[in-house]
Amino acid sequence: MLQSQLFTKTRKEAPSDEISKNAQLLIRAGFIHKEMAGVYSYLPLGLRVLEKANKIIREEMNAIGGVELFLSSLQEKEIWGKTDRWSDEVVDNWFKTKLKNGGEVGLGFTHEEPLVQIMKDHIRSFRDLPVFVYQIQTKFRNEARAKSGLMRCREFLMKDLYSFCKDQKEQDALYDKARGAYVKIFERAGVGALTYPTFASGGTFSKYSEEFQTVSEAGEDIIYVDEKKKIAVNKEVYNDEVLKDLGLKKENLVEKKAIEVGNIFSQGTRFSEPLGLFYLDEKGEKKSVITGAYGIGPGRLIGTIVEVLSDEKGIVWPKEVSPFGVHLIEINPKSNPAVKKEAEDLYNELGKAGVEVLWDDRGTTAGEKFADSDLIGIPTRLIVSEKTMAEGVVEIKERGSDKSEKILRDKILNTLS
Repeated sequence: MLQSQLFTKTRKEAPSDEISKNAQLLIRAGFIHKEMAGVYSYLPLGLRVLEKANKIIREEMNAIGGVELFLSSLQEKEIWGKTDRWSDEVVDNWFKTKLKNGGEVGLGFTHEEPLVQIMKDHIRSFRDLPVFVYQIQTKFRNEARAKSGLMRCREFLMKDLYSFCKDQKEQDALYDKARGAYVKIFERAGVGALTYPTFASGGTFSKYSEEFQTVSEAGEDIIYVDEKKKIAVNKEVYNDEVLKDLGLKKENLVEKKAIEVGNIFSQGTRFSEPLGLFYLDEKGEKKSVITGAYGIGPGRLIGTIVEVLSDEKGIVWPKEVSPFGVHLIEINPKSNPAVKKEAEDLYNELGKAGVEVLWDDRGTTAGEKFADSDLIGIPTRLIVSEKTMAEGVVEIKERGSDKSEKILRDKILNTLS
């Protein structure tokens, strides 16, 4: 992409009503636009990052046997009433509206009920199980405190994975697969070293659920981390009985603030029984289907990456989620047209080799280009100038590093690969 073709502009200051670092930097760098509190539009650079995050998630879901689908956002009152989740006293963050021809619908905040309803048409026998399905779909939650940028939104994408199993043993096996996939997702997204599987309340579903918590001062949760075992306990279940149950010792735990970036939990028959999802086992006996649910918000993941990996100059994207692999910068091409030609040749060469490049071909000063490059945060910067051409090199600099090096022009592709 040519940077001159981007309609978005960088900003020196963030909106005065944004208090979260992730929103401030993403808005300043031209990745997102704030529509209202808790609602953001993704601009071209932001959309590329979102698609990269979705790609990581999709690949890891597919790797464990997940089958992708896409469910509707509009939800009927009837099926949610069967599980007692239509009531505002039970679920207080619904967006609901009246239909012109009568009746009431809601905008889905999760999808257990409609998916169980669908599975009634497809699961009848033990031979139909297990089923492992997921979607990356828009959710709506009427949050009272939408003030944390992409980390707490009223409209947002969620990857929600659901498992349908014959018994708890089968459910536990799929749960372990999902857990492993989540670990890989956060590693690939660049926050694996800061993210801990964290035991939390299972609510009405099970004894425990597991959250994935990324350590950050911007976090709303308090967790207690065993850094040697690489697991943690949420403050909400932190007591002597739970520590004993999990084989953890108080003296080995460190209190930290953290951002919840994912969660996984077994649900038992919480949704299958009230909605009538059963199967016939090998003996022809009617049994309830066991379910589980597993969530990650791609936008929240992006916000978390910005919170924990940015520096005083701007965003620092990990390679797998960066909008581009390389930021190509030409210096003073007006004084020497050969610089423009060299940058264009390099841009085309890298493109043919499959390298994603943002070429800063704008007629601005070197200082402005470098400042914007730091703010946007693409991991590798290539600089072409009259000086580098005279030396037969290209200057290369990694985002977050103070040092640059010079690579022979004909070695640049090997260096990048």
